[in-house]
Amino acid sequence: MSTSYVHRITKYDPADRDDRGTYRGSEDVTSDHGPVEAAYLAAVTAFAEDIGVTLLTIRDPEVSGFVHFGAEPPIDGHGLHGLFPSDLTGYHDGAQVTLDVGRELVRDNGAWCRLEADDRFFVHVGYDQYLYIGSDQPCGHAVALTAASGLFVEPLDGSPYEPDDGPYVSRPEDAAFWAEVAALVAQRGAVLLEEQVVGNHSRWHRLTADAVLALRPRALLNVWPDLATDVPAVLGTMAPDFIGWAVLEHADGRIHGFHADSEDRAGLAEAFAGARAAILLPHTTDGHEPLVVAVRPDLDGVVRARWFI
Repeated sequence: MSTSYVHRITKYDPADRDDRGTYRGSEDVTSDHGPVEAAYLAAVTAFAEDIGVTLLTIRDPEVSGFVHFGAEPPIDGHGLHGLFPSDLTGYHDGAQVTLDVGRELVRDNGAWCRLEADDRFFVHVGYDQYLYIGSDQPCGHAVALTAASGLFVEPLDGSPYEPDDGPYVSRPEDAAFWAEVAALVAQRGAVLLEEQVVGNHSRWHRLTADAVLALRPRALLNVWPDLATDVPAVLGTMAPDFIGWAVLEHADGRIHGFHADSEDRAGLAEAFAGARAAILLPHTTDGHEPLVVAVRPDLDGVVRARWFI
């Protein structure tokens, strides 16, 4: 989304930038989790209140994982404890949250998302304690309050964290998708469904002819071949440069996936011990070839989540 007024809000004095705009001063890139962080959060409140925004929409949410967005190491629970349940129910693309919850999502604790209010307002958090706020009004009162708190408020033409143009997955999860999945199940006996709820976090389901699912809104659905029961063979075929998902089915039927790296073979051997089935799914483009892909649309049938192809 684009707005008429965009401000970059930081603790970095513009006087300490070189002619290319790079900061050369002495401020640390990490948060103090104290007065400075409080000033950033107050800035979000001030701008939102200036234009009367009380609800924000979560877009493109992520949690910490193999790739971590932020200057600091993530904390347990991705910084979402007290905001969402531990299974992340309610934290998804398109979810509406109060301003109080949205402000907490701005903290550098491991979770990341864009926050929007139609075409009136947005909040983008960048690397190294950079905050971008867009609004459809100049918000002079918020600018003054934020500057008085010790932060620097600089007008910009736009945010560098505007969503990319894609390409995004556009196929909706519909009757045709499930018919194709059913045909695969009939042919293979079972398949593995990856339900990517947010960036870096997936739920895994083994689909058979009688499977019943309760899927999350706007999730990306990747259908993969079934788990293999020869678990040692799966681990033995891992490429020397493997980076990706290791998905295991345990004796109790529970399926979970975790980010795996071939450099930690000892740790992987321990994790695979006792599993009754497994599969390795590389992140690399060459090896990332799901059988079928779709996105859960909204109730009107339109796909609005932005999942890259």
